[in-house]
Amino acid sequence: MTTRYFLQRLFLLLLAAALSGPAAAVVPELVGQLASGDSDARIAAIARIAASGDPSAVPLLQALSDGLVQAGGGMVFIVKDGSALDAATGRAVVPIPPNLEEVVVNNRIRGELASAIAALQLGSADREMRLAAVQALQGNPDETLLPLVQRALAKESDAEVKGLLLLTQAAIQLGSKDPAARLAAVKALATSSDPGTKTMLLPLLEKRGGDYAEPDPAVRAEAQRTLAALERTLATGEQVGRIFSGISLGSILLLAALGLAITYGLMGVINMAHGELIMIGAYSTYLVQNLFRAWLPDSFDWYLVCAVPASFAAAALVGMLMERSVIRFLYGRPLETLLATWGISLILMQTVRTLFGAQNVAVENPLWMSGGVQLLSNVVLPYNRIVIIGFAFGVLLAVWLLLTRTRLGLFVRAVTQNRTMAGCVGVPTGRVDMWAFGLGSGIAGLAGCALSQIGNVGPDLGQSYIVDSFMVVVLGGVGQLAGTVVAGLGLGVANKFLEPWAGAVLAKIFVLIFIIVFIQKRPQGLFALKGRTVEA
Repeated sequence: MTTRYFLQRLFLLLLAAALSGPAAAVVPELVGQLASGDSDARIAAIARIAASGDPSAVPLLQALSDGLVQAGGGMVFIVKDGSALDAATGRAVVPIPPNLEEVVVNNRIRGELASAIAALQLGSADREMRLAAVQALQGNPDETLLPLVQRALAKESDAEVKGLLLLTQAAIQLGSKDPAARLAAVKALATSSDPGTKTMLLPLLEKRGGDYAEPDPAVRAEAQRTLAALERTLATGEQVGRIFSGISLGSILLLAALGLAITYGLMGVINMAHGELIMIGAYSTYLVQNLFRAWLPDSFDWYLVCAVPASFAAAALVGMLMERSVIRFLYGRPLETLLATWGISLILMQTVRTLFGAQNVAVENPLWMSGGVQLLSNVVLPYNRIVIIGFAFGVLLAVWLLLTRTRLGLFVRAVTQNRTMAGCVGVPTGRVDMWAFGLGSGIAGLAGCALSQIGNVGPDLGQSYIVDSFMVVVLGGVGQLAGTVVAGLGLGVANKFLEPWAGAVLAKIFVLIFIIVFIQKRPQGLFALKGRTVEA
């Protein structure tokens, strides 16, 4: 019994310590006004408390919003978990007075409470709390809070919070009766690139009953200039966003097509299972993720370091197995190769469905790939897309170095240009074919690893990219890495610029029509392959 009494007293002391601040900050008259009277009187009391700027009043206002305030006998109490505090003094009350009635808060008062709490939290030492507070105030600009916002603005050092405070101050001043204050607010908004600024300024130029909503012509003229400048900034942001999205899509197409540029471009194999090799790379990443989650949870954010070589090795091994068991018997017979690899693709998809199920599986981004860079107010560059772009160009550089600076690359280029002569001078053409096909398949696995970071992984993942990959290779020029880069990035950017105008489906159709017409005029693609085979 003694222990229970001790715990009750300890809880009351802790509750009093948490809520005693409001009692010291809020005079009893305002406490009583919060709990009784009409809505206007209670809102006026809330405004006076908010104008005080004392963050210690937040617990009382939050308790009122949460329905924890009760009144009776001319006193107001905060009642929580069977304990009570006097809202005016912050002292614990034992026992709880009988016949208390809950102080009912309607939606109007609850909105004012939210604004007051947000205004008081502007003085918090926690940056995230200040950011959340100013974001809450933006939706309900109140002229009575202007001094508090200005005081917070004078002390604020964080650039993001300060920018939002400037917007909030301008939004409040736009409702002022003083034309000079409204003009100053519009001029302050001229430095903003936030899309919400447009919503704030447009009502000033609206007509109501034949008259402008903003009666002062100087304010209207400044609002028009600010709107024009803002629209130019937003339009620039949209273009930058589309270019980045296009490069991002192009880098994915580049990764998907780079392996195909080797297996099809350099070896002449129409590999319809290339998409399934991409899928194998994605599922390899999924398995590595699960292994890290189960065995190395503390190092989970670095699972991609192991997933990249694992996805390359898994897809390369499958590719070499395909080449040794089926494809090596079909060189020079493109139709048979197409049919055989299409059958292999069906086998691989069904195998994955049997092992992992037909449903998509989720691959999580590491913490360092979450979030993005706020380039402009309407442009956010996601970290995962930035990493994939850098990864694609890193893979491209590695492939270029391998083909131009290594013995294997020399052999691949020799077999590509003249297989018979390469064999005559001692090049092991069969082994080169196997390693080259494994290289192209491994790069497809890397594409799957990258794709797993921007979407779910499923058995049909590769089917979405196989046609686009062939288009990139054919447009760029068979066997030309430079053409693959130009074609991949060009098609990605073209798609993103066409989508807002024609939609995603029509954009792809227009791109396909362009490629068909282009190949009719220039069959060799953007970059023609030069060598004895072509000249013959």
